[in-house]
Amino acid sequence: MNSTSLKLDRLLRTAATALQWMAIVAFAAPAPTFAQAPDPAAKYPSQPIRFVVPYSAGGGTDVVTRLVAKHMADTWNVPVVVDNRVGAGGVVGSQHVATQKPDGRTFLAVASAFGVRVAIDRTVPFDAAKDFAGVGQMARSPSFLVVSTSHGFKSLKDLIAYAKAQPAGVFYSTAGVGSTAHLHAASVAHLAGFKAEHAPQRGTPEAVTEAMTARVLYAFAPGPNAIPLAKAGKLQILVTTSPAGARLMPGVQTFVQAGLNYEGDDWFGVLAPAATPLAIREQVSKEMARILALPELRERLAQFGAEAVSTGPAEFETMVREYIAGARKLADAIGMKVE
Repeated sequence: MNSTSLKLDRLLRTAATALQWMAIVAFAAPAPTFAQAPDPAAKYPSQPIRFVVPYSAGGGTDVVTRLVAKHMADTWNVPVVVDNRVGAGGVVGSQHVATQKPDGRTFLAVASAFGVRVAIDRTVPFDAAKDFAGVGQMARSPSFLVVSTSHGFKSLKDLIAYAKAQPAGVFYSTAGVGSTAHLHAASVAHLAGFKAEHAPQRGTPEAVTEAMTARVLYAFAPGPNAIPLAKAGKLQILVTTSPAGARLMPGVQTFVQAGLNYEGDDWFGVLAPAATPLAIREQVSKEMARILALPELRERLAQFGAEAVSTGPAEFETMVREYIAGARKLADAIGMKVE
């Protein structure tokens, strides 16, 4: 074999050996792994959480949210802040949350008033269906028609007779244009056939004070704002919007029992900016459900005239959507509009 053949043979053997080692290394090497998207709920919560309440402090939504927030902060060991951003019947606070980062740090605590406002006001600067995602319901409460004890009314019929006898009509106060109380109060005047003008206030506590001091004829309030004052003798509850109210205040008639075909509970729940991950919303919803099942919290809510209710994100989202559609239909029927 000549020198050229020897060199070629060595090159071929070297190449073969290299290929064998490459095959061994390739076989022994672990299969390639692909980076997985991090679970957004894996380390949640690691930063402060904020519940924006678009209504005044002391109202039903504020009371329920603060009870839940306190327990949540104790369990998760992070600050859970309740931020009252009041204005335009809940629009200011709602719009604020709609523009926040969907990172699970900001939530919107809403009441049925949110649905009523959206139902009657086509100019709100957000889309309730597209800008928010469901988290869960917290509670429901019957609403109560309250008046000053100075009137001496014995029944709803007495109030209706008084209102019809006023040539210029009467006034009712609410937590604002498009609030649930606005829908209740306007519906009652329409169904009973008397003239009533709306005197919107900053929030439910202020609206109740107007009725309690007889500056307006009547107002509507959920249990947390009506029952304690009624038990203290500071105002009178004439009638309630549902059988649940009659159970909470024995002796108080429902509207149906009083001869007026009207019924409906107020509700309280939580929404999040639309793109908030479902995993985070489900985690918050489950924690809310755990808190709302605590006997001491259920008892505290009952004292205020509210009942703890837990639902998941999808169920609450559907409920809100259906409520808005129903409120819009009722508002159109009675001619209720944004003043």
